[in-house]
Amino acid sequence: MGKVVAVSYVTLDGVFEEPAWSGPYFNDELGSWQDANLREADALLLGRKTYEGFKAAWPQMEAATGDFGKRMNSMPKHVATTTLTEPEWNATFLQGEVSEAVARLKAEPGTLLLNGSAELLNHLTRHNLVDEYRIMVYPVVVGEGRKLWHEGTRVALAHTGSWTTKTGVEVITYVPA
Repeated sequence: MGKVVAVSYVTLDGVFEEPAWSGPYFNDELGSWQDANLREADALLLGRKTYEGFKAAWPQMEAATGDFGKRMNSMPKHVATTTLTEPEWNATFLQGEVSEAVARLKAEPGTLLLNGSAELLNHLTRHNLVDEYRIMVYPVVVGEGRKLWHEGTRVALAHTGSWTTKTGVEVITYVPA
């Protein structure tokens, strides 16, 4: 049986979009942690917007990011989209209703790493399909922007661990309660 692990960057006020605010706080600790997340995963699970952003950026970053970039570019990607028609970058598009497609993927062994993709994260949370949430809370308030959690998304969580980087990023892990 597989699992979905969601990894998200958020500000103290819950904003996740355009994480340029994360740059000053990113360090080797977070880099190693992100590397471990990627190595543990068998495939990426992405929403269309994140897929398009990653697909545009990662192939050009492989030389600068070494093994991480190679892994990011070569691993399978499962993408939730109703508008794209030609999968690229080792992607397959989820067929049918998204929650049913992800449930089928979870019936197979392996870990699906869900990066960003707030629309997809909220949808899967509402359908009880996320097995673990790994949230990096950055010590910054931006005052505006899209929030990670949408109105109507509810989930009770159990804290399973946390640690703080030297730059003040709180990395918190939760599972559904």
